[in-house]
Amino acid sequence: MVAKEAIPLLTPHKMGQFELSHRVVLAPLTRCRSYANVPQPHAAVYYSQRATKGGLLIAEATGVSATAQGYPETPGIWTQQQVDAWKPIVDAVHRKGALFFCQIWHVGRVSTNDFQPDKQAPISSTDKQITPDAEPGMVYSKPRQLRTDEIPLIVDDFRRAARNAIEAGFDGVEIHGAHGYLLEQFMKDSSNDRTDEYGGSLENRCRFAVEVIDTIVNEIGADRVGIRLSPFVDYMDCFDSNPHALGMYMVQQLNKHQGFVYCHMVEPRMAIVDGRRQIPHRLLPFKKAFNGTFIAAGGYDRKEGNKVVADGYADLVAYGRIFLANPDLPKRFEFDAPLNKYDRNTFYTQDPIIGYTDYPFLDGSNAE
Repeated sequence: MVAKEAIPLLTPHKMGQFELSHRVVLAPLTRCRSYANVPQPHAAVYYSQRATKGGLLIAEATGVSATAQGYPETPGIWTQQQVDAWKPIVDAVHRKGALFFCQIWHVGRVSTNDFQPDKQAPISSTDKQITPDAEPGMVYSKPRQLRTDEIPLIVDDFRRAARNAIEAGFDGVEIHGAHGYLLEQFMKDSSNDRTDEYGGSLENRCRFAVEVIDTIVNEIGADRVGIRLSPFVDYMDCFDSNPHALGMYMVQQLNKHQGFVYCHMVEPRMAIVDGRRQIPHRLLPFKKAFNGTFIAAGGYDRKEGNKVVADGYADLVAYGRIFLANPDLPKRFEFDAPLNKYDRNTFYTQDPIIGYTDYPFLDGSNAE
């Protein structure tokens, strides 16, 4: 095969202290294969398959505490056992020359009593339950609104998780502030009905997220911290009446930390324009306002990814489903090669191989 001329996605980029050789990022993808919340050896195969010299991988959402869980067999990073289990996985990625960030999360009310310690109620900004039709076939338990004096304890869980991620060898952490999970439950006005200093005004609703950011930056340094935000997304009954103001306020908070390494934002939902699904491209004001590296995510393909990098709309583009199914995605983009189709039925199954490490490389093998 002969490579085409260098495409925008395959040009280098300096992300803070990190030198990237290309701009194709593995998005954080929940895969539900960390048995009893402990990362497994098969994850080392999965991530190293997708690692390239100078590429950036973002690990699947990883719980900060025992109360952070809401899905089966998702990894955590709050115990020493979990930290030790992550180490060989991170080492496998680093041996390929890639950078590896750990996405740390708390699901908040996107959970059931069964996932919680002692079958307690999930914790949230609110005691409002997610409507049963938010996700077909799933009924989330009624949450318990966190008391004001409990919030610093959750902030500290994030701090400890960030410290543990660095101990495990990760190059940095991505704070999960998107997709209707705990930080967004506080940030967005549909899910925050508090009357204390964590509710009401935009500043108050963002206070918890800002405290998490400030604490983690103080713990491991701004040059190792990124965040994922989705101001436009309505997921798990989590939406905001003024998403632009919310996104801009959060970017301003990030800019207070010199060297804050990246802001990773999710596009609004795809729109059907002229009979074709099109990305709305409404993130540009945030890209212009943010001082660090800006990552866009949300339904991108090779053509759209090249376009937004060439246009200066995003520095990096995160790919999820097509990177899941194409472990050598940057190479396929280089040669404009056909892509494997992803199998939605195996996204969240617990098999250590099928739908996980068995997607073929361009040469037909399962290892590069």
